[in-house]
Amino acid sequence: MSATAPTTLTLRRPDDWHLHLRDGNMLKAVAGETARDFARAIVMPNLVPPVVRGEQAAAYAARIRAALPEGAAFTPLMTLYLTEETDPADLRAAAEANIVQAVKLYPAGATTNSASGVRDFAKVRKVLETMAEIGLPLCVHGEVTDPEVDIFDREAVFIDTILDPLRRDLPELKVVLEHITTRDAVEYVRAGDDNLGATITVQHLIINRNHILVGGIKPHYYCLPVAKREEHRVAVRAAAVSGEKRFFFGSDSAPHLDPAKESACGCAGCFSSTIALAAVTEVFEQDGALDRLEAFMSLNGPAFYGLPANEERITLVKGEAQAHPGKIATPDGMLTIFDPGFPLHWRVEG
Repeated sequence: MSATAPTTLTLRRPDDWHLHLRDGNMLKAVAGETARDFARAIVMPNLVPPVVRGEQAAAYAARIRAALPEGAAFTPLMTLYLTEETDPADLRAAAEANIVQAVKLYPAGATTNSASGVRDFAKVRKVLETMAEIGLPLCVHGEVTDPEVDIFDREAVFIDTILDPLRRDLPELKVVLEHITTRDAVEYVRAGDDNLGATITVQHLIINRNHILVGGIKPHYYCLPVAKREEHRVAVRAAAVSGEKRFFFGSDSAPHLDPAKESACGCAGCFSSTIALAAVTEVFEQDGALDRLEAFMSLNGPAFYGLPANEERITLVKGEAQAHPGKIATPDGMLTIFDPGFPLHWRVEG
């Protein structure tokens, strides 16, 4: 790739290492939005009820494949929802059968559909030991839920009080600190070993907390972890465009119907799948880092998960700014697509 303002880029087809697809009508509405540009995605298990057993993960994967547009070449990489009742034997069997590629840790109450999450980490010790033994990664929503901790501090406190002690206790456990939002998280991941990685979302590359709050509340910018001060956004963005192997793309694209977002108690989540690749490419171009886009989008994630990078190549073409697509219609109502706030010039050729 040229370092001097290219108008085309060819890279391995990217993956999304943190994705919410939901179920039912919503799944059918959004699955194709990811499959259009991405070859694989780590699919989150926080359905109602959550995906806690291997047989449930296999059934959910079948529903995802059935919801894809005809001819779509997309592989869902399934996860199990970690609870205090998770059976280590079932988890091991699901991993050995290649049904699941990771386990998701939600501290109870941390985000959407996380009520079944972990409160007492001693109760999941055997599960974590099994995961460390077989090399199955733990994907972590890194926020404490203590109401005494300010929402803007919950990621940093989680790292200090939960994540770091856990990693010291089980250093062989592979951990992905998902959707990082702070300089604290960037510095912690950089100081770690090769068993620690981090995903970065579209929105946390682009918005800070002012985008949510200044001039009126913008519900479609509200997600968890919530966007932080500008200094943190700058640090997260610098990590993404660095090309460093421990940072890779995970959209955390999280669809909610408009009434659920635009309400007195709006849901957390930004739906970004439709514009994710174009928006991230724009960010890397703005930062003079297009030569490192493939590492972030296509190489670092597979390497961390011990999977081969995709052999298929895609070509991105820069042209006139595209109109933002706005919304997606579902059988149950409208779904707003994340707006990066700047024009998008890049599209996949063909």
